[in-house]
Formats: sequence, C-alpha cells, structure tokens
Amino acid sequence: MTESKNKNLNEIIEDTLFIDSNNLDYEKLNDIDCVFKVDNILNNLFISDCVDFMKKLPDNCIDLTITSPPYDNLRCYNGYSFDFDSIALNLYRITKKGGVVVWVVGDKINKGRSLTSFRQALYFQEIGFFMHDVMIYAKKNTPFMRSNAYTNCYEYMFILSKGKPKTFNPIKEKTVRSGFEKLVANKKSDGVNKKVLKELKTEKTKNNIWFYAVGFGGTTADREAFKHPAVFPEKLAEDHILSWSNENDIVFDPMCGSGTTCKMALINKRNYIGVDISEDYIKIAKQRLNKVENNLYEK
Repeated sequence: MTESKNKNLNEIIEDTLFIDSNNLDYEKLNDIDCVFKVDNILNNLFISDCVDFMKKLPDNCIDLTITSPPYDNLRCYNGYSFDFDSIALNLYRITKKGGVVVWVVGDKINKGRSLTSFRQALYFQEIGFFMHDVMIYAKKNTPFMRSNAYTNCYEYMFILSKGKPKTFNPIKEKTVRSGFEKLVANKKSDGVNKKVLKELKTEKTKNNIWFYAVGFGGTTADREAFKHPAVFPEKLAEDHILSWSNENDIVFDPMCGSGTTCKMALINKRNYIGVDISEDYIKIAKQRLNKVENNLYEK
C-alpha cells in the first residue's frame, strides 16, 4: 500500500483518469462538479467536510464504514458542527449492496439522556438501511462520573447494512468448558429423556457485547492519538474490520479523527479512505499511519 498523504481537498482536482495535483491552478474543490475515481484515492487522508467529500464519491463504492460521530447534533467538534441527515443519506448512497456501516455512538447526558442515538438509528432505517444488529461497546475501566445514577460505561454500535451483509467472518472465543458430557437428546418412546455422550465445543461465536479497556495502553499505545478528545479502541476497529470485510476491501471513515479505523485497516490488509474536517486531527492520523507503514516496510 502506498504511503499516506495529507491532502487538503482544496488542493486536489479529479481528472478523468487520475488525480494530478502537480500541474493545476487550484480552485476550491467544493465548487467543482466532479466524481472521484475511487481507485485513485485509496490509502489516503483528506481534510474536508465529510458530506462535501462523500458527494464526490460514486454510488456503491464502499465495502465497510466504521466511524464515531461527535455525541449529539448539539455538540461541535473542534469548532465544527455536523449535518447528520446529509451524512446518513450519503453513507447509504456510497455503500455497496451488502456493505456495512458500523456507527459507534453514545448519548449526551444533560438532565437525562438525549436519546439522539435512538433517533439516528430510526432515521437510518427510514432511508433504507437494515439494522442488522445493535451491539454494545462496554468500557472496562470507566471512571465514576455521576452522583445520582449508575456509571455510564457503554456506547452503542449500530450495525447497518445495505441489504443482507455480504461478508461475516465471526470472531470466535474459547468456551468455559471442554471435554465430554452427557446431554439430553430426544425422548424415548416411553417418554423418558435419553442422554448421549457428546463432545463439548471448544469455541463459540462471540456475543454482541464487546468489552474493551480504555485510556492509554488500552485504547492505543500511540500517545499522540490522545490529542483527540474521543479515541476509540484499536481492537474495536480491528474486530469490526475482520468481521465485516475481507482483504483488499475498502474501509471508510468519514470522521476519522486520529485515524484509528484507517490504521487498523492498513494493518489488516484493507484499503482505507480517511476524512476529517480538522487539519490538526489529520496530522495526528498521518503520524500514526506513517509509523505503521514504516514498520511494514521494514518487515
């Protein structure tokens, strides 16, 4: 995979066959009516409003999106705000048939829960997504924050698919028990339960509540990542990448922040596209990806 490049969308114009930023008088890309040739923008980071960027992607081009928006439509992100409806509509359009969007989100707590995540989930359904699963991201070491309620230690992971998911590689975990055990089978004709000796399975598919440590060392060992206010665990991104995509698929993060999704896509031999409106966060993401690329090159 090619080296990550920190590209401002105002410095890129899509030509009919390729992106060539060397011999052009630059204009604001958002004022130019063009559609990206996806193969030419793979494995890159872009500074842009994600809606403006997605409008320039062709239909049905993304295998998997993993992203975590700022909590609630009311919350700004490094000075910027987001248009959820437009983000959702464009995600549906660019997702391949059978593709998946993993939407990791929590609710703002201010005089009770806002329930914005629920409203977002319902809107995703309204525009055509299938709610394939509602999973829980459970945080192992969340500090106590509320005096009049139980500690909030989870976020939702909405698994949205465009039709039936085309890829599912279930993650397995070891079972508690192994060996052989007498298990009840069908009843005999006299009504007595019949017991047979069966070998217990040594592994099973994980359930849909996933536990992750948070904070330095748990979320990531990349110290620079914590300059971003809401880093989610690398293992969380990796588990979803392994579950819902295959090697060489395209993994997209329209609000990539410090680049966790892109980093884990690169490590697991997927193509990535990362977009963030904040140049500061794209710089952090680039640092993290450069480390990975250097390590892969040395190997």
